[in-house]
Amino acid sequence: QVQLMESGGGLVQAGGSLRLSCAASGSIFSINAMGWYRQVPGKQRELCAAFTSGGNTNYGDSVKGRFTISRDNAKNTVYLQMNSLKPEDTAVYYCNEHITSYAGMRTRDYWGQGTQVTVSS
Repeated sequence: QVQLMESGGGLVQAGGSLRLSCAASGSIFSINAMGWYRQVPGKQRELCAAFTSGGNTNYGDSVKGRFTISRDNAKNTVYLQMNSLKPEDTAVYYCNEHITSYAGMRTRDYWGQGTQVTVSS
C-alpha cells in the first residue's frame, strides 16, 4: 500500500503563514513528481506548486512570490510554505505525488485526503 498523509491546515488571519506537510508511506520505489493543488466549491482544482519529474518547480500565478514548495527526500515528505495569506487562499489543499510502487512496479498518481485552510479578513 501507498498512502499520503496531509497535515498543517487550519485557521489564520490575513497576512499570516502556514506550513503544510504531506508524507508518503508504503512500498515506494520512487517518487517521480509531487505537488500541491487547491480547490474551492464551484471551481476547478488548481495548481499551487509542484516539482516536475525533471526536478524543476512550477507555481500557479496566484501564489507566485508567496508560496514555496520544498521536500525532504529521506522522509518522502513534501511541504508547502504559505506566507502573506489572503482570504482568497481559503480552500481545501491536496498534495499529489506520482509514485512507482514495488507492488508490480506500477506507477500512478496518489492524492492526499485534503486539508482545510481558512484565511480570515
